[in-house]
Amino acid sequence: MILDIVSPEAKLFSGQVTSVTVPGVDGSFQILNNHAPIVSILEKGTVKIVAPSFNFSKEVAGKFVRVNDQTYTLEIASGTIEMKDNKVIVLVD
Repeated sequence: MILDIVSPEAKLFSGQVTSVTVPGVDGSFQILNNHAPIVSILEKGTVKIVAPSFNFSKEVAGKFVRVNDQTYTLEIASGTIEMKDNKVIVLVD
């Protein structure tokens, strides 16, 4: 599935991912390939991205923390997520 993470300042990430875990208002939840359509509000916490490879621009690479070769995390203050047709869009503050 395709994941786009966008902040008011810039597009932070765009690429093919295996899964994304986000901090929902009722607890963290994971989105996998072919997940049902969803729109949700996110609260302060950690976005965890699992992908076969990562390409970050120099301007935003410092915002992500490398867990291992296939996993990175991003701390957010709040946001929203939409999943539809195997495309996930995360708007973050």
